[in-house]
Formats: sequence, structure tokens, C-alpha cells
Amino acid sequence: MSHPMIGLVDCNNFYVSCERVFQPRLEGVPVGVMSNNDGCVIARSSELKTLGVEMGTPAFQLQQWVNQGRIHLLSSNYELYGDMSARVREVLEEFSAGVEPYSIDEMFVRFDGFDAATTLALSRTLYRNVRQFTGIPVCVGVAPTRTLAKLANRAAKKLPEYAGVCVLHGESDETRRLLECTPLGNVWGVGRRLVERLALQGIETAWDLRCADPKTIRRRFSVTLERTARELQGTPCIDMNDTDEPRQRIMTSRSFGRLTGEMSELQEAIRQHAQRGAEKLREQASHARAVLVFLKTNRHRQDLAQYSPSIVAELTEPTDDSRPIVAAAQQALAEIYRPGYRFMKAGVMLLDLVDANREQLSLLDTPDSAADRERSERLMSTLDELNQKMGRGTVRLGVRRHDAAWQLRCAHRTPRWTTQWEELLSAKA
Repeated sequence: MSHPMIGLVDCNNFYVSCERVFQPRLEGVPVGVMSNNDGCVIARSSELKTLGVEMGTPAFQLQQWVNQGRIHLLSSNYELYGDMSARVREVLEEFSAGVEPYSIDEMFVRFDGFDAATTLALSRTLYRNVRQFTGIPVCVGVAPTRTLAKLANRAAKKLPEYAGVCVLHGESDETRRLLECTPLGNVWGVGRRLVERLALQGIETAWDLRCADPKTIRRRFSVTLERTARELQGTPCIDMNDTDEPRQRIMTSRSFGRLTGEMSELQEAIRQHAQRGAEKLREQASHARAVLVFLKTNRHRQDLAQYSPSIVAELTEPTDDSRPIVAAAQQALAEIYRPGYRFMKAGVMLLDLVDANREQLSLLDTPDSAADRERSERLMSTLDELNQKMGRGTVRLGVRRHDAAWQLRCAHRTPRWTTQWEELLSAKA
């Protein structure tokens, strides 16, 4: 009898790989992708790692290498990365209805009802097809649990004998060998401090944790670590949908490309953040009762006056409608804004979230208020549908200037090849 298996498909050097799909000249050369505002390196090709460039290295420290042509640094192109991630998911969904994105570059896939040989063959098919249909290289790890699938994926990536695909079965000798040589720090969810505490108990490898008594682990440490131990034994304890729990608050913020004290530019930034927060509310079927707005000056610029206020504005009723949320955010901004300061960051946080499907109706509701609520839902649904089809920001509240200070600095961003008509790749005969 075949047992359900869980696969983890991990895109290799995802941001860099997305860039290479449309720029083959970047293949085989050191490439780094920078954070918002081109601050530091957040993604590295294997060639850049070989040069000793660490994650988080400030971009300015690498400028000499860039000038010499030794490395290439690119600005973040999140619109491209998000679209390429969706394309990878579409390929996976052709083979499984149970696809769960874990992050932008990792997705869990269900393998139900297949024997060992078929599971291995299907895993290799996914490995080939994602690369063929999207251009993104991946590694595939498959096992009875998500924790073991994580370790299988790591083996597929690190050990050449697996050639990018590793399938582990709970009681196999292969699984035992892999767990015996895996330090606890490489086990999903086991942090550095926990590694130190477990070492005092003589538990130093993934195999040691697998062999430990789960009840003792729970008593001495936590129920979370007990689940990890059971998962290493091959018993699923983490459901595919565990990470889909609605968030209790939604934050949308970003540093400016340059300092600004202009009220009109701050209004634009807050309006965009509030709109994006409302979109996230609707995505998880929640309503917000309050809006927090904050501003921050640059505390490292001691030559400038410092002022970093925040304020919470209560909404008249729980809502996911962008209009009252934006209006409340703008009113809150007006209350905390003071002229004479140059701000480096602004943000909006939606607070006190409630389930939209379980929200209690007010005793003061009238047929008119019910009709208004229905019109609001239709309007927001239409707005979201248009933005999903035509690209985020196609329909929005207010006008956005492209030269505003709050816009990101991305001097080295490549075209958004797959989502913007004016930036489509052109071919010449």
C-alpha cells in the first residue's frame, strides 16, 4: 500500500534565476540582487557566493568590483519575481491539486496514491518540466512529512549523487544515513539556541532527535519540537494549510528613495500603503477595525531634526473597503505631520482584524446600509479583479507621480518582462 508523500520544490537562487531567464549573458557570472533602495545584497548566484560575498553585504562595498566588471548587481524586480513564482506554481498544479506556496521560491506538493517508483519518476518530471517551461532551475525533495521533505530538498541541492531530486522513505537505510550526518541546525524549525540546549541532552543530529522520546521532548522543550521529532520519524504533524492562518495584523511600509518633508508626497505613500493593506485584507477575508499610521526620520542623521510619530485611527465599522481605510489613514497622517522634518519611511498597519465571514451585524443596520455594504463589496471585487488581470496598481485611488521621493530607488532594475506591455522583450530578425 502506498503512503501519501509530500514534495518540496525549491527554486535555486530564485531572484538571480529569474533575471537569467531573460538575460542569458548572466549565466555563469557572479550576479547579486539588491534590497529595496539598492541598499545591500539579498540574493546571490553561486558564483558570487564563491567570491566570498555574504548575504547582506552593503552594495557600496562592492562598487569597485562592479566598476571592474567582475560582478553584476541588479535592483530588486519584485513584480517579475512574483509573476515567475506564479508560473512555477502553474506547472506544479498540472501534476498535483495540492500545491501550497511556502514562500516566493518554495512550494509544497502532495503526492498521493503513488508507489515508490512512480513517485521518483514524477519528481524527476517536475524537476525537468519546471526548468523547461519557466527557465527556473529547481531541486525536489520528497518524503512522508514536511520536515523530512525539507531535508530531502537540502540533500538534492547539496549532494551531487541526487542530481537535484531526492526521495526519502520513513524507515529506509538511506533516510537513516542522511539524518545521522545532518546537524540539528539544519533541521527545519530548530534554531541556534535550541541546538545548544539539545546538545546538553546529547542530541546533536537529526537522527538523535528522531530517536528521542517525543513525550520527553515535549515536557522538556515544547510541543513544537515534539512535532518536529515525530515528523523526523515519518509521522505527519504539520498540515499543508498550517501556514495559511489569517494574519492578526497587516503591515505595509517601505523606506523612501530619498528623504522628503513634502506633505503631498507623504500623502501619496500613505495612500498606496493603505490601498495595498486593504487588498491583503480582502485576500484573507478579514476586516479591520483600526488603522495605524507612522512616519520615521533617519536617526543616523544627527544633523537633521528627529521626529518619528505614530497614531491609531479607529474605523467607523470593521471594513475591507479601500476608501474608508485610505480616508482614515490620510486623516491620521494630517494629525501627526509637522513641517520642517525630512522623513525616510512611512507605513500603515491594519489592526484588530476580524473574520469577514463571521462578523456580527449591527442592530442599527438598515436596508440602506446593507445596500451600501453590497455596493462596496462589488466595487472592491471589481477593483481587485482588474488589478489581478491588468497588473497591480492599474486601478487605484488617487494619482501617483513616478518621480516622487517615496518611490523606491532602483537604478539597476531590469525590465518587468512578463507583466508590463511597454517592457516586453523584443526580438529582431
